[in-house]
Amino acid sequence: MSAGRDRNDLRVRVATSLKSVPAEAWDACANPPATSVPSPARLESGCEAADSLSQQDTDNPFVSHAFLRALEESGCIGGRSGWSPAYLLVEDGDDRLLAAAPSFVKGHSQGEYVFDHAWADAYERAGGHYYPKLQVAAPFTPATGPRLLAADGPRAGEARAGLIAGLEALRDQTRSSSIHVTFAQEPDLGALLEAGYLERHDLQFHWGNDGFTTYDDFLATLASRKRKALKRERREALSAGITVEVLSGASLTEAVWDDFFAFYQDTGSRKWGRPYLNRRFFSLVGQALGERIVLVMARRAGRYIAGAINFRGANTLYGRNWGCIEDHPFLHFELCYHQAIDYAIAHGLARVEAGAQGEHKIARGYRPVITRSAHHLADPGLRRAVSSYLVTEREHIAAAREALAAESPFRRDGHSDEA
Repeated sequence: MSAGRDRNDLRVRVATSLKSVPAEAWDACANPPATSVPSPARLESGCEAADSLSQQDTDNPFVSHAFLRALEESGCIGGRSGWSPAYLLVEDGDDRLLAAAPSFVKGHSQGEYVFDHAWADAYERAGGHYYPKLQVAAPFTPATGPRLLAADGPRAGEARAGLIAGLEALRDQTRSSSIHVTFAQEPDLGALLEAGYLERHDLQFHWGNDGFTTYDDFLATLASRKRKALKRERREALSAGITVEVLSGASLTEAVWDDFFAFYQDTGSRKWGRPYLNRRFFSLVGQALGERIVLVMARRAGRYIAGAINFRGANTLYGRNWGCIEDHPFLHFELCYHQAIDYAIAHGLARVEAGAQGEHKIARGYRPVITRSAHHLADPGLRRAVSSYLVTEREHIAAAREALAAESPFRRDGHSDEA
């Protein structure tokens, strides 16, 4: 399947599976050498300061060959999932991989966390066909990261442009209505906007490490009343004789995955009706990325009762899924947010990204951060309508971020006070 003509000596093609793409070549595109990253914890006010939390992680796990292959091999993508892999590859005249995109032909809008259902409904009611569409994303993962994966080198910009041209060719070949690049970061976003894509904003809540050496150091930056509330919350979360274990690598046994998957299913069934990830995925990703998984498990009366899974990048801990089989006050906050902060401090990580939604994270020291996506709509009428809508939506997102930032539990005077 061809996605486009050569750009000089560059060839753009499509792979329907990563089986045919060497892991080393893909990962060299997915995580090139780091660019300068601003300090993530010096957040005061304004969009630029907040967005420093979303700068590039130098080793993003969710676009790695191993993560995507685990999704493929487990059947979470491909088959009847509605996520049909159509990975774009840009190669030079010597067949060296210069750039790639985790792109998918989709027949629905599930598992994306950037919601376009209203766009689809309006277009269908107007007589158009919104599906299929092209999605460039880490499936089921609302984490900002690279999307136009370009290996470091003098041709990175040219190869990235090849991906953008390839997406448009693939859209035409598949008769897709649109292209959606979600949770994008620079320089991908800038290249897409220059190519005429529309920019969309949303909010997440991230925690920044200001050089803390202990959790108490972090608590000292909070107002006294907020600090006392979090101390009490953490005590009460474990008051029923609950202990916490943090598991990685060889500790991620099949028995552990059995327990965690039961928790995940329970939460997924209550929230969405059908969890996106299956049991085999956790075995496969544990084998492939076990040292980069941080699984926080709660034990009571001799058995695990709850758990939260995180993935570790070079400087970021990404919170992903949580579940439980017993309800205990504040246990969700302890496993998902407080333990993540503990881990980030202990391992010198710059930030914690706690996933989509959740204004309750603010009281636990997480700050509102703007996330971005880019969208290309083929139909001029749909494009005009969405473009107008996005102007207003971005204004609302900016206002919401400002209002939420005002609810921060952090001290205003910059000085410590007594506990």
